[in-house]
Amino acid sequence: MEMVTGWLEALVPLNEFWRQVIVAAVIFLFFLALRGFFTRVILRVVLSLTRRTKTDIDDHIVLALEHPLKTLIMVIGIYLALTCLPLYPAADLVINRIYRSLILILVAWALYNISGRKPFQDLTDKFKMDPVLVDFLAKVFRFVIVALALLMVADVWGYPITGLLTGLGLGGLAIALAAQDAVSNIFGGIVIILDKPFSVGDWIYTPSVEGTVEEVSFRSTKIRTFAQALITMPNSKIANEPITNWTRMGKRRIKFNLRVAYSTPRDKLRRCVERIREMLHTHPEIHKETIFVTFDEFGDSSLDIFLYFFTKTTVWAEYLKVKEDVNFKIMEILEQEGVSVALPGRSIYIENGEKD
Repeated sequence: MEMVTGWLEALVPLNEFWRQVIVAAVIFLFFLALRGFFTRVILRVVLSLTRRTKTDIDDHIVLALEHPLKTLIMVIGIYLALTCLPLYPAADLVINRIYRSLILILVAWALYNISGRKPFQDLTDKFKMDPVLVDFLAKVFRFVIVALALLMVADVWGYPITGLLTGLGLGGLAIALAAQDAVSNIFGGIVIILDKPFSVGDWIYTPSVEGTVEEVSFRSTKIRTFAQALITMPNSKIANEPITNWTRMGKRRIKFNLRVAYSTPRDKLRRCVERIREMLHTHPEIHKETIFVTFDEFGDSSLDIFLYFFTKTTVWAEYLKVKEDVNFKIMEILEQEGVSVALPGRSIYIENGEKD
């Protein structure tokens, strides 16, 4: 510094103004170098330490704070450099307000990044939280962060927050009255998220739509039908409808009547019932808790065997394969016992009205 000062004195006579300019430049260059050191050294060291832990949440938090911290270093450097310059009091006041506003914005930026779902993915998996609920809470938290940051920045610049909040309250009431459908959809979304009748990826059925849930937002729920059409349902409507969640079935029912011919002997009918019941009890894909196979009734044109049981799988494609396999095994039993399936029939008797 003495060499630099002596060189400057030889070229330009130093006065108070130039000394302040040099100090400001040195401070700015120091923080610029500090920013580079933070990016290349400190950040890498911290990431290498967090990657050794069992959870990824600390990695996500460090990455979320990277850009706000790098910007913060430059903001502090620029502010300290400007405070060393001989500026007017009015300029100092504006610079101070800008500095405080930028600090608030950077803090809000850091919290906004941290409040995303990604940094808390480990906690979501650990506590088995609904992804829809996590996304909803993240959006609410981010909205609150932005709103508070704007209010605090307005306070820094001297705007009356009380009057602003009152105006926002009256404006919000007017907007709510003018957009009742939108508000009802938002509350419907809250009911869906808190009640959790379904999650993203579930197969659901309502009187209005059937398909797989792809997204749940504040206003609507997007459902992909089996015809691959994407339907957007207002949350207020879907929240007020009965919802059948097929994905959450623990097992899937098969129920039908097996109709055999009236000419079937009693012993063969009994053996068929017993063999079908035994086949279902030993089938690896049939749930053993509830199996009914009984000779139920004398039908109009058949002897009816009632079958009622459940498959272990709830996946539709696998369910159909199990059902097909059971049907083939029943056909095999009927063929081995020599029992035929009854066909619908009707007997017509014609009365001869001729007289001798």
